[in-house]
Amino acid sequence: MPRIAREKSSTGIYHIMIRGINQQDIFEDDQDRQRYIQTLERFKKETNFELYAYCLMTNHVHLLIREKEVELSKILKKIGASYVYYFNWKYERKGHLFQDRYKSEIVESNSYFFTVIRYIHQNPVKAGFSSMEEYKWSSYNSYTSKSGTSIVDTEFFLGMLSENKDTAIKKYSQYMNVPNDDKCLEIDERVKLTDEKARDIIRQIGNLTNILDIQKLDMEKRNSILKKAKEVEGMSILQICRVTGISRSAIRKAEQ
Repeated sequence: MPRIAREKSSTGIYHIMIRGINQQDIFEDDQDRQRYIQTLERFKKETNFELYAYCLMTNHVHLLIREKEVELSKILKKIGASYVYYFNWKYERKGHLFQDRYKSEIVESNSYFFTVIRYIHQNPVKAGFSSMEEYKWSSYNSYTSKSGTSIVDTEFFLGMLSENKDTAIKKYSQYMNVPNDDKCLEIDERVKLTDEKARDIIRQIGNLTNILDIQKLDMEKRNSILKKAKEVEGMSILQICRVTGISRSAIRKAEQ
């Protein structure tokens, strides 16, 4: 069945969500997150898009972008290919990292632009990670800094708030902290399994008496069980690692 063509934004502005395939984590540590931001910066210079907001979560990324000379799909392909090459090299893995088709929505009004930028910056708060100010991996603090070194094009939004930069920053902080029920591109609700249930499922898959017996199996048999476990809805690589004692890198390699 052919894919439905994406709606074209009259402003060139899009809210994008990129997520890990099968809901897997796409950032293991801060080095990975820094590498992704560096990749954004590299291709921002190369393709001349404008970046108004970003937020790096554990298994997905939100971006607020205006395409210019280069189409959005080509921009995201360049960013994705570069980061996946790095990630696969670092963790000695092969294959896809991101869900094949990124999610996007058009942003064509000032009011919805306001909503999206607040939604993106409040992601860590609503996920229970930290406050917006304390979260290192979003563009929230780019708007309150006067250093001018951020990769984010802050002038566009701040200019909507006030011609005076100090006033604009104050209004920005106030707006970002307004309680709300904003809903933009949402991560699909996932089924969550308890560790006890995960252990039961893995034991059944491998016909194991004790979950830790999986560590004693030959690699081919062990990887077969791990591959099937990762296909179970709601079972993450981190959870499999936790209940089996097998490293995340070994679990990832079992994909092949």
